[in-house]
Amino acid sequence: MIQRSLALLLASFAIAFPQIASAQGWPNKTITAIVPLGAGSASDIIARVVMEQVGKQIGQTVVVENRPGAGGTIGANMVAKAAPDGYTVLIYGALTSAHALYSKLPYDSVNDFIPVMSLGQQPLVIVSAPAKGHKKLDDLIAAGKARPGALNYSTAGVGSASHFGAERLRASAGFEAQHIPFKGAAEAVTDVIAGRSDFSVQLTATTVPQIREGNLTALAVSAHKRIALLPDVPTTIEAGLPAGSVYPFYTGLYLPAKTPREIVEKLQQETAKALDAPAVKARLATLGVEPMPLGQAEFARFIRADIDANVALVKAANIPTQ
Repeated sequence: MIQRSLALLLASFAIAFPQIASAQGWPNKTITAIVPLGAGSASDIIARVVMEQVGKQIGQTVVVENRPGAGGTIGANMVAKAAPDGYTVLIYGALTSAHALYSKLPYDSVNDFIPVMSLGQQPLVIVSAPAKGHKKLDDLIAAGKARPGALNYSTAGVGSASHFGAERLRASAGFEAQHIPFKGAAEAVTDVIAGRSDFSVQLTATTVPQIREGNLTALAVSAHKRIALLPDVPTTIEAGLPAGSVYPFYTGLYLPAKTPREIVEKLQQETAKALDAPAVKARLATLGVEPMPLGQAEFARFIRADIDANVALVKAANIPTQ
């Protein structure tokens, strides 16, 4: 009996030791950061800016690898199934919306990942063409209520940030509008400028240049506070809508579940340090990325709440799931 107990104890040490050793020696080789979207996407650019700095700090190469497909779920699944040793990370801006849109995911959005931290958020801007005559958000809402279902809005596609952002706005303001999905943000914005779409809710990177050129009117920003790129534009909350009108589009950093706590904490610390580096802050600011300072535990709670909010939004707006 004693020999058997000792054998079991030694076996448990043998199982646990590799994980302990990897935590103590991390990092000692190249880290792969999976971005489940194409090159040039918002998440991809942010990942390259931030993780290059992280690599410099830890003395290891961080390779950003694009694995697009199925709304980002292919790349996310790769990380969910990867060894929990800190050498494969996920950088994704739509983990929670994908959870709401896809009924049969190959991974568990809650239990297969450890949310490490946000790399920043990109506020959405509600825009309309000057010819439409909407000077502020109240004008658009009044038009929508006066003619239920007559207005339309363009998005970068079903389930995109612009789609969810517009649905949050519409539901919070209490008016109906028709959805016109496109294959990307550029096409959606072009449709608004041409006057074919009444409004759109898009990222600052897509809208700010057109706003500055006078091609679009910024009615409000979908954020809890005004943003640096558009300091004179009020938030949806300032315009009188509830906090639920805000759709927080952010890029998150995740590790596979069961990654040792020491690695999670180390990666969080190094990433926070990278985000505070002057060159990184300046580059992200030009992209319209605003800080989202949440600790690891806070970010994990935020992710769970955002999953619930997106699931509720999909049901309330009758957005088709796949």
